[in-house]
Amino acid sequence: MYTLPLARLIEQLQRLPGVGPKSAQRLALYILKRPESEIEALAQTLIDAKKQVGLCQACYHLTAEPVCEICRNPHRDSQTICVVADSRDVIALEKTREYRGKYHVLGGVISPMDGIGPEQLTLQALVRRVSQQKPQEVIMAISPSVEGETTTLYIAGLLKPFTRVTSIAFGLPMGGDLEYADEITLAKALEGRRVSQQKPQEVIMARLPIVTGK
Repeated sequence: MYTLPLARLIEQLQRLPGVGPKSAQRLALYILKRPESEIEALAQTLIDAKKQVGLCQACYHLTAEPVCEICRNPHRDSQTICVVADSRDVIALEKTREYRGKYHVLGGVISPMDGIGPEQLTLQALVRRVSQQKPQEVIMAISPSVEGETTTLYIAGLLKPFTRVTSIAFGLPMGGDLEYADEITLAKALEGRRVSQQKPQEVIMARLPIVTGK
């Protein structure tokens, strides 16, 4: 249906999350109508972002510096660490303007079905950070799902010897995502966080080995 270069462009656009065949076709045709200088600027911006953006050495949030702006900010509360699965969750929580502590980004959640175990996440770095810095509280802010709950329980078991571990109270259904929640819902969730309670399955999860970590 399409000439080969256009078909390749549509195929690549379909690889983006949330972009289906029709959306990819619409974007591709829009791109072709734009001036060449504009497309070159877009392409260069993509390349620059890929080369320059990496992970914060302290919390693993996305940054173009060795240490992200949040970790460098002397006005942030270093006695509170909020654990999230992804940098998108950091952005969502920052929009609430309610949380003034620091973060730790796991890089995902434990999901055996997807081949993601504790060793694929930044769990060792989190345990080391908490054991050394001894913050007053670690807030678990992971989207409510089976994998999210498993990850929360597992981490709570690892960190309880060092600090108080709480979980935010969600106004979201199971399977909901933090990034899609509005600011008021997230703010209320932070206000209503609860202490994570040890459960039988948590004891089992705490026996999972952590081989390596970021």
